[in-house]
Amino acid sequence: MRTKEYTIFAVLIAGAFLLGFFLFKNPPGKTAVSSGTLDHHGGTATVSISNALLNSLVDKPLPDIILVDKDGNTTTTADLKGKAVVFFFNEGLMCYPACWNQVAGFGSDPRFNNGKIQAYSVLVDSAKDWQRAIDKMPELAKAQTLFDTGASASRQLGLLTLPSSMHRGSLPGHTYIVVDKDGIVRYVKDDPNMAMANNEIFNKIAEFK
Repeated sequence: MRTKEYTIFAVLIAGAFLLGFFLFKNPPGKTAVSSGTLDHHGGTATVSISNALLNSLVDKPLPDIILVDKDGNTTTTADLKGKAVVFFFNEGLMCYPACWNQVAGFGSDPRFNNGKIQAYSVLVDSAKDWQRAIDKMPELAKAQTLFDTGASASRQLGLLTLPSSMHRGSLPGHTYIVVDKDGIVRYVKDDPNMAMANNEIFNKIAEFK
């Protein structure tokens, strides 16, 4: 009889443990999110309103954003019309080596530095601070860079809460916006994997040139 009582007790304990574990992993009110919305940290992103906002830019004029070059000169959306433009928004200094590699990759690729296509790496650092990265990785000096003071343009475009952002809400992650010569957004890509995208971006531009 005692053995039967022990068995029932053990089953009850195991059931309570499994129930507690399930509730811990899936508390009431929490919505399950597919693995496709995992953020860069491996945590779950909220149902991606931010991705929808990013995608909503396509086939519309790029909003009027203001960026500055390394000399402090202001650059606006209108200033860049006349050629296809790739904006690579990233968090710069804090994203070594992935963002640095893509910045350098654009800078050394002649397909993205000519009269028809220009790639700009948009950094949240100051030009002075970014010089530290160039000192460490000289090939970064070949890249065309623009600076997003206070991440204001990134915030305006909704890039601070995308899955690639490692500092969600304050810094962009690894996001591309491709604009045609008339200033119309033709392609967007947020990449939590932070891979090199030169060929993919160039092929997309070839589709609408």
